[in-house]
Amino acid sequence: MRITAVLISAGVISLCAATVAWSQTPAPKGAQNTAPVPARASGPQVACNGSPDALGVARVVQIDTTGGPGFGFEHFKQLDFLRDKEVVLTFDDGPWPGKTPAVLKALADQCTTGIFFSIGKHATYHPEILRNVAAAGHTVGGHTWSHANLNNKKLSEDQRKEEIEKGFSAVKWALEAEPAPFFRFPALQHPPEIVTYLGERNVAIFSCDVDSFDFKTRNAEQVVTNIFKKLDKVGKGIILMHDFQKHTAEALPEVLRRLKAGGYKVVQMKAKAPIQTLAQYDEALKKDTKLPTVSKRPIDSVVQTISE
Repeated sequence: MRITAVLISAGVISLCAATVAWSQTPAPKGAQNTAPVPARASGPQVACNGSPDALGVARVVQIDTTGGPGFGFEHFKQLDFLRDKEVVLTFDDGPWPGKTPAVLKALADQCTTGIFFSIGKHATYHPEILRNVAAAGHTVGGHTWSHANLNNKKLSEDQRKEEIEKGFSAVKWALEAEPAPFFRFPALQHPPEIVTYLGERNVAIFSCDVDSFDFKTRNAEQVVTNIFKKLDKVGKGIILMHDFQKHTAEALPEVLRRLKAGGYKVVQMKAKAPIQTLAQYDEALKKDTKLPTVSKRPIDSVVQTISE
C-alpha cells in the first residue's frame, strides 16, 4: 500500500495555492512530497431517495487547480488525498448517443457521480447529452478537441495548445458554461512542455490508478474483472473508464454494485473555480465549425441531479 503524504480531514478549508509551487513532473519513485494538498473535503454521504443500498457519494473534494496539480499514481506521485477504500469514477471520450445516457442512468440509479472528460468534437456533435451530464451533477473537464495524441512529434506546440484550448472552448459552448479546469491527455501521453503549459493555465491533470482497459475489451464481464483485479490490490484510486464504449455502459451497474459490496466509497471531485477559456479559441471554434443553436433543455429524462 502506498504511503499518503498528506491526509485531508472533513471540513478543512481550501488552501491558498498562490503560495504553493506545484511540481509539474512526477516525483522519483519512492519519493514523498509533503506540500499541502489544494483541496477541501466536505459533507456527509448523499442520500439516495431513501435507499440504504445505493452507493451514493461519501464526500466531495474541492480542488484548487492553481499551478496545475497532477492526480493519479500512474503518472503523478505528489498528491494522494484518498483514504483507503475511496475511489473517483472517471469517464473519457463522450458524449455519445446511447452509451453516455446509459452510463448516466447507471450512476443515477446509485445516486453517485463521476468526472467526464469530453472530446471537443463530440461535445459539438451532441451538446444536449453533455448538458445532461452536467445537469446530473457530474464534473465535466476536457480531453482535447479531436483526441489527438499530444506526444505526436508531427504536431507543433501551437497545434498541441490548440487541441487543448479548442477542446475546452467546445465543451464551454455545449454547456453554455465554463467547464472544470480538469484535463486528461489522450492515451495518457504527457509531453513535458504541455504539462508545463497546463500548469501555467492552472489546469489540473488527471492520470489514473486503475485502468479498466475497456477500449481493449469487448465484453462487460472482462471490464469488471479488469477493474477489480487492480482495485482490490491497491485498495483505492482514480478509476479510468470510457463512456464512449458500449460494454462499459453494460458493465457499470455491476461495477457499482461490487464497489458497494466491497465497502468502497465514491469521492466526488470539483474545481474551486471553472476554467477561463481563451477568446481566440472561442472565436476560432465559431469560425471554423458550423455550430448549431444550442437547445437549453436537457433531453434525457433519466438523469438525476445529485445534491451535496
